[in-house]
Amino acid sequence: MGYEKRKRGKAFNAATIELQEDQRKSDKEIASIAYELIEPLCDAEGIELVHIEYQREAGGRILRIYIDKPGGVTLNDCTAISRQAGDILDVGFENDEPYNLEVSSPGLDRPLVKLKDFERFKEKRVKIRTDKPLSGQKNFKGTLLGVSNEDVSVSIDNKIMNIPFKEIIKARLVS
Repeated sequence: MGYEKRKRGKAFNAATIELQEDQRKSDKEIASIAYELIEPLCDAEGIELVHIEYQREAGGRILRIYIDKPGGVTLNDCTAISRQAGDILDVGFENDEPYNLEVSSPGLDRPLVKLKDFERFKEKRVKIRTDKPLSGQKNFKGTLLGVSNEDVSVSIDNKIMNIPFKEIIKARLVS
C-alpha cells in the first residue's frame, strides 16, 4: 500500500481567493471540485481515481485522494500523483484554508462510491450507511450481491436487502 502526504493551502496557493464566511463551500462540494480537477490526471497516468474526501481532523483539514490500479499502487505512484495533483490544485483549487494533501491506495476497507463499484465487488463483505432509514435502520453490514435497477442488493443474515443507490451516503468493503 502506498501513501504520500504533503501540506498544501493558502501559503502555497497563488490562485487562492478569500471567501466570505457565508460563501464557503461544503466539504462535499470541495471534494467534488477536487475530483473534477484530479480525474483527468489519473486517467492520463492509467490510475483509477477511487474517491476523494475533504474533512476536518485533529491535525487540521485533510484532502485525501484514494487511487488504485491493477496489481495495486506503489509509493512511487502515490508520490507522482501527489506532486502533480498538488500543482493542479495550487492553480485550480480555490480554498482559503490550509490543508494536508494525502494520496494513498484504498486499502482493505476500500470505499465504494460509484454504482459500478457495487457490481465489481460482488460477493465481498460491505458496510453501508444510508441517508434515510430503510426498514428502521441506516447502517447495514452484509455480503454484496450486486446491482439491479439502481438498487444495491446485500445479503444480511440470509435476507436480501435492496438499498437504493441514491440513498447511500457511505459504503466500504469490510474484512
